[in-house]
Amino acid sequence: MRKAAERLVVRVRPGQKTKGILQLGPITVPCAIGRSGLTRLKREGDGATPVGRFALLGAYYRADRQARLAGGVPCEPIRPDDGWCDDPRHFRYNRPVTLPFAASHEKMWRDDHLYDIVVVLDCNMAPAVKGRGSAIFFHLARENYTPTEGCVAVAPRHMRLILSRLRRGAVMEISGL
Repeated sequence: MRKAAERLVVRVRPGQKTKGILQLGPITVPCAIGRSGLTRLKREGDGATPVGRFALLGAYYRADRQARLAGGVPCEPIRPDDGWCDDPRHFRYNRPVTLPFAASHEKMWRDDHLYDIVVVLDCNMAPAVKGRGSAIFFHLARENYTPTEGCVAVAPRHMRLILSRLRRGAVMEISGL
């Protein structure tokens, strides 16, 4: 039986500010990070991935595209009316919302495959500070690991492997500045 793990570590690749290495015990995989690299002072829309230690709160998956996820992170299917508020002026800022939603938001049910599996990181959540970043997720990467808008992203097969090895209470540590 494989031992469950509790700590994912993300570091930037030397000389490549938008690409990183994600490590979970003996597992090491490439990852994409924000188009602006890493930051200690996250701002809404800056395209940077925040440095810090973040709990993995739960996962969503596209049930029409893949089976339920295995592992210790709680997961639920994404619905077509799921969204995430990214409007710092709205009281639902950095929280899940139901679509249609009048304020600025992200659609969780996407045409591309980035959110076929998406894990919510506890970044600017309790409480959400207006303008300090929203929708910081751990999700699937594009084929060539192009930069994210501030999230951490890995290949689908790596995501499934990682989630199968995590236990409840897992955290992601993002470092490298």
